[in-house]
Amino acid sequence: MDLVYTGKTKDVYAMEDSCYLLKFKDDVTGENGVFDPGSNTVGLTIEGVGKSGLRLTKYFFEKLNESGIPTHYIDADLEKVTMTVKKATLFGEGLEVICRYRAVGSFLRRYEKYVADGQELDAFVEVTLKDDERNDPPITQDALDMLGLLSKTEYEVLKNLTQKIGNIIKQELAKKGLELYDIKFEFGRIDEDYHIALIDEISGGNMRAYQNGRRVEPLELEKLML
Repeated sequence: MDLVYTGKTKDVYAMEDSCYLLKFKDDVTGENGVFDPGSNTVGLTIEGVGKSGLRLTKYFFEKLNESGIPTHYIDADLEKVTMTVKKATLFGEGLEVICRYRAVGSFLRRYEKYVADGQELDAFVEVTLKDDERNDPPITQDALDMLGLLSKTEYEVLKNLTQKIGNIIKQELAKKGLELYDIKFEFGRIDEDYHIALIDEISGGNMRAYQNGRRVEPLELEKLML
């Protein structure tokens, strides 16, 4: 296998059969030793968080595949902490898509003049460019179309998938007495037929979940869910 990408929380290897292997790490995003799923820097290392993230990712992706949601997931090896996925092409250098149910994090920092901390949001979808140097700037539907990254029709597909997937995960968390505040997804085009699909991972490292008003950390989230 050839190492093709070294990420903050995963390394990506190309396999001989045109699939990719994702190797999960024990690093999480944040700043000054504090976990933050919206951060674009590695903030801390938590032993066991890689396997924990893969366990949740496997659980959610298998549930989504059963529901007919398009994803890149093929299978996972919990012992090796790896996931095999279909080859996908990013939009530009990558987009992050956030589905927000509560006003927290960067949304609150930008709009706190008009919104209260923790105020309910109606599955608000926000798209940002993956660009560490520019702090992942938000981008609109019109701009995505004009820059040739995503057509307006594709944007609607992306938005609908985001809300549908977000609501499935929100309902799963609610079964365990957890409330999903926001969650970050990534999408790409699956190379075999170019359809838009969910890629990357679905773990405690890319969502904010609360229980009785208390933030649940990634390792605890996996234990509560599984």
